[in-house]
Amino acid sequence: MRRLIAIAALILAPGLAMADDEVPAEVVEQIMAMLAEMQCEMDPSDIEAEDDGGYELDDVFCIDGQYDIELDADLQITERRKE
Repeated sequence: MRRLIAIAALILAPGLAMADDEVPAEVVEQIMAMLAEMQCEMDPSDIEAEDDGGYELDDVFCIDGQYDIELDADLQITERRKE
């Protein structure tokens, strides 16, 4: 029985590690609210957590065009590139 539990833990471990890369729901809500104030929108699944604690926003659609936006850990815009 212990062997079975150990094997199951090894099989499930990679899936658990991937959950760490997910952006917390409250952060997604804050980002989406910030974008709404900027008159922009995007698919929340295009928010990627960066190694430095910041976030990369891909395919943000605003009134004046499409952008990729980089945020720092405090959700401040550090880069905004028009596509």
